[in-house]
Amino acid sequence: MTELFSPYHLADLEFANRIVMAPMTRTRAQDDGVPTDLMADYFAQRASAGLIVTDCTWISEQGCGIIRSPGIATDAHVGGWQRVTDAVHAAGGKIFLQIWHCGRVAHSSFRDGALAVAPSALAAGGQIFTPDGYVGFETPRSLETSEVLPIAATFGHATRRARAAGFDGVELHGAFGYLIDQFLQDVSNHRDDIFGGSVPNRCRFLLEAVQAAIDAWEPQRVGVKLSPGNTFYGMGDSDAEKLFAFACERLSDLGIAYIHLMEPPAGSEDTAPMQAVARSLRPFVGTKLIANGGLDLEGARALIDDGVADLVAFGVPFIANPDLVTRLQNGWPLAEVSHDQWYGEGPTSYTDFPAYRTSEGREAAQ
Repeated sequence: MTELFSPYHLADLEFANRIVMAPMTRTRAQDDGVPTDLMADYFAQRASAGLIVTDCTWISEQGCGIIRSPGIATDAHVGGWQRVTDAVHAAGGKIFLQIWHCGRVAHSSFRDGALAVAPSALAAGGQIFTPDGYVGFETPRSLETSEVLPIAATFGHATRRARAAGFDGVELHGAFGYLIDQFLQDVSNHRDDIFGGSVPNRCRFLLEAVQAAIDAWEPQRVGVKLSPGNTFYGMGDSDAEKLFAFACERLSDLGIAYIHLMEPPAGSEDTAPMQAVARSLRPFVGTKLIANGGLDLEGARALIDDGVADLVAFGVPFIANPDLVTRLQNGWPLAEVSHDQWYGEGPTSYTDFPAYRTSEGREAAQ
């Protein structure tokens, strides 16, 4: 049995293996952000992963930028998530909540007319799905200096609620052009106060938000996801390697559980010059590293064997393969899923994907 499938300890948490189910937006929460019983079924089906990280989950109404995305801002949200964590734990899994603020990646049409907020009044690139279909992004309102630290503190409030809901930890979403990433990268951060300009200043919001989460729980229950080199929603930086090396060093100094690094999509237009992110940044990561992005079994094993990554994350393959770990371990074929099945409502293309069946027609044990 390869080390990839062996149990792994992350501080006081024991994972069944080193495979992480990556966070993926699936739009199955209620309109008010309360998680549903269907979500509990979905995550429990995939509990053979060593660790599950949930959909991005808004920390406040201001931070919500995706229709039918879950929240962690109210007691009702806590109650909904408690059903999810109970189901995952009953199935033998571990689960972290990914906490998130969308920043400028939102639209006033589903925010009671309120504009999105951002480090600077610069519109995101691309389009967003609204009740009226896809539309271009609006120019957001630039946050006042006095508003920034209170938003960072909200990551702490969300962490306390996540702990109350039974999660094993939280992951701050610092990737893919959302608020934390908007503060980090100079294409979206044109500020001239303590949250803009130099690399340390642009990292200040990230570090304040992480410290708030640590204060609400403990360092080893907090992770961070970053996406150096990705240009989703018009993101980019004039010196990404310098920026993210500094961010990884400072995050490691805080003693967090892990840094989750996303590779740029291979061959995609959404790719900046920075490549091989995990290998490039490994020297600057003084904690556990989760590598993510287009991995197959061979690539995942190589990252573990080479000491680049401590855990490896799979995203899209988990959608159509609830038993992905077992399929990989046994060399069984993977079911495919199309992009138009990623989002939706109800159980279709969500909880209706079957586990692998053996040649005898029996469902294989996970």
